[in-house]
Amino acid sequence: MSNKPVKVGLLGLGTVGTGVVRIVEMHQEDLSSQVGSPIVIEKISVKDREKSRNIPIDHSKLTDDPWEVIHDPEIDVIVEVMGGVEQTRTYILEALSQGKHIVTANKDLMALYGTEILAKAQEMKCDVFYEASVAGGIPIIRTLIEGFSSDRITKIMGIVNGTTNYMLTKMSKEGVSYEDVLKEAQQLGYAESDPTSDVEGLDAARKMTILGTLGFRTNVELADVRVKGISGVSQSDIAYARNLGYEIKLLGIADRDDDAISISVQPTMVKASHPIASVNGVFNAVYVYGEAVGETMFYGAGAGEMPTATSVVADLVSVIKNLRLGVNGLKQIAPHKPKKLKTDAEIEFKNFILLHVDDKAGVLARITQIFTEYEVSLASVVQQPNELNPNAEIVIVTHKASKESIDKVLNRFEELEVVRRIMSVYRVEG
Repeated sequence: MSNKPVKVGLLGLGTVGTGVVRIVEMHQEDLSSQVGSPIVIEKISVKDREKSRNIPIDHSKLTDDPWEVIHDPEIDVIVEVMGGVEQTRTYILEALSQGKHIVTANKDLMALYGTEILAKAQEMKCDVFYEASVAGGIPIIRTLIEGFSSDRITKIMGIVNGTTNYMLTKMSKEGVSYEDVLKEAQQLGYAESDPTSDVEGLDAARKMTILGTLGFRTNVELADVRVKGISGVSQSDIAYARNLGYEIKLLGIADRDDDAISISVQPTMVKASHPIASVNGVFNAVYVYGEAVGETMFYGAGAGEMPTATSVVADLVSVIKNLRLGVNGLKQIAPHKPKKLKTDAEIEFKNFILLHVDDKAGVLARITQIFTEYEVSLASVVQQPNELNPNAEIVIVTHKASKESIDKVLNRFEELEVVRRIMSVYRVEG
């Protein structure tokens, strides 16, 4: 490849797209020195060509027809930051058919259709890079593919949604209610008007699908991820966690024992001394356990114009370096291991359980007897009166137990007349 300019087509000019243009223009000298040729954003697909923008743009480069970008024979690389899934999938597959390389920040697309897209890329000997799809400016995908290439990952645990981490931080540090902090997050632009994807854990689940696939080299699908959001987290739960020495975080957890895996997203009580418990606000962190390297943590901004755009442009640089070396399409890591999901009997973790029960003699003995029946060992049990209602509260922390056993215990509690309500159940880490 000569040192002629590499021409890039940009699909989308929103927050991240604007950041990509800024970085390419501001850092052109440094980028060119890295790849050996200038980088030119040749054409940009936008919804409204006449919209005023906060960066200077050559109007002749704008088009409202994405196909014009995809079918331009001068364009070598497509950078997709427009979002969407079904139509965007069609654009990306067609671009690959045209022999164009892809850089995308689209987690939804890669979580749902990543296997298909990567297979097409391999067929066409094209690159598809998607670092920005999981944790914004944190280079976790490149780390899993390259940094852990000689290791065997046994667990990935992460805060991969900044909105919910911001909300839980405010609830924990300032005592703000869930409803009030959600309104604040929406006003600040952290949460959408329909916050379901964030607060119910769907956004994090898509990211864990990607991380699980890369970390365990198997084809993890979104349906494989067990998901629970934060809408049920109360100030009472946070207070109990704090008293026990924990913080509540929405964690994506993917773990492997032998060749069986489990992946979940759920509010989790994390020991306050664990590094991930101190990750606050809109920041993300991913904790990776390797058999050889041990424990590592990657921390940084999980979203935003410049952090995310930085990851996008870093992928663009990788594509162009591969172009110069003639090795495009050779670095894709295709899932090659058969998928084996853990059964409920094989999934084990510690649990926090809060019960409201009748305040009378013998209740605690009946509760602990049920745990014994299902061979669930208890780390601590505390019974105390509740001044706000006539029921007593029993706070239980178990040792590691199978999900199957805990579900059976909870089902028994539902049938037990002295148990007025199962108030809270959380996974416990650390």
